[in-house]
Amino acid sequence: MARIAGVNIPTNKRVIIALTYIHGIGRTKAVEIATKLGIDQSRRVQDLSDAEVLQIRETIDAGYTVEGDLRRNTSMNIKRLMDLACYRGLRHRKGLPVRGQRTHTNARTRKGKSKAIAGKKK
Repeated sequence: MARIAGVNIPTNKRVIIALTYIHGIGRTKAVEIATKLGIDQSRRVQDLSDAEVLQIRETIDAGYTVEGDLRRNTSMNIKRLMDLACYRGLRHRKGLPVRGQRTHTNARTRKGKSKAIAGKKK
């Protein structure tokens, strides 16, 4: 099993698909890395030599922000918005949708499970 950027990538998948298991690398960046190193996209991870895996690891370390660093950057950006108390920061703080979605109905993923409201007395 190949270990790249602290992630065990699956050996039986194609290189492009396996690289997407790393947080911060999607299809486009995976194709970009493979073409830069001259690795055929249809090859499987188990068919790669140790030297090729090392090349992939070094390329990712040198040119891309992935895994822990990327998560840290994202959380710091959100924390910065909350400290500024700008509109987006307040929405993050309240746990509401940040990008202008409606909240009258829907938005359950962001707001959490719905709470029952007591009925009107007769």
